[in-house]
Amino acid sequence: MKPLTRRTFLLGTLALTACGSSEPSGTLKIAGGEPGGFYFDFASLLSDLSPAPLTITAVQTGGSGDNLKLLREGSADLALSLSDSAHLESGIVALGRVYENYLQLVVLDSSPYRSAADLIDKPVSLGAAGSGAALQGERLALGVREEHYPLRNAVDALKSGEIAALLWSGGVPTPELNKASGIRLLPLDGYLPRLRQDYGKVYERVDVRMGVYGSRMDVPTIGTPNLLVCRPDLSAEYAGAIVRLLVAKAAQLVPEQALGTQYLDVRSLIDTGKVPLHPGAAAEYRRLHG
Repeated sequence: MKPLTRRTFLLGTLALTACGSSEPSGTLKIAGGEPGGFYFDFASLLSDLSPAPLTITAVQTGGSGDNLKLLREGSADLALSLSDSAHLESGIVALGRVYENYLQLVVLDSSPYRSAADLIDKPVSLGAAGSGAALQGERLALGVREEHYPLRNAVDALKSGEIAALLWSGGVPTPELNKASGIRLLPLDGYLPRLRQDYGKVYERVDVRMGVYGSRMDVPTIGTPNLLVCRPDLSAEYAGAIVRLLVAKAAQLVPEQALGTQYLDVRSLIDTGKVPLHPGAAAEYRRLHG
């Protein structure tokens, strides 16, 4: 069997008509995220599009850390995780890389803050406890007075002046933030060289485009890939069924609020970095390649 490469996988996706495989039956729980965030939206889309007789149930959680904990404990069969969080977890495998999270440092548009350095010693919500944003906030070492609120509570606290800013890792635009008028993002690209030096190339520069949240210019920030992961003991039949769903329904598995900055791209599904592919997933990608 030839080794799987991005090129051979791309060629294989042109021949997806061979999807006549019967799907396994049963129910899989996927640990998603907070309501209003892309994790939960994506998990819900997987649930809605799961092929009978397979049922996928989306579970609300606090984010990557919670998801990996549920997976470890056996309370979830599948989980969404930022790749930096997944790298810290032993004994997991990937079913695919799905899309990109954007790290968003949000302040009120009327505030005097123009850079993250302006927030030193100020109260800032660094993501909900157990979220990927909390890990990234710790790694950024912003020197702020840390709070940890779920996104909706953080938005309320920002509006009331209880906190000076909030950190969120998610899609662009995040619906909960999109509803909150009078906000703006602070650039975070200046922290990227140190993060890459300390933690590797899992972090990359991305731009939140002009117009998102009413911005008058592009805002450079930090992107992190998201992985759909599971335990190695997930059956090959289930792993294969998930891969077929990811590939065949790629265009329908991007939450509709996205402005084209997120993707579920068949070209990058196999690019899971340091987290190895589940053997059943790798076999299915090869089968689809032909």
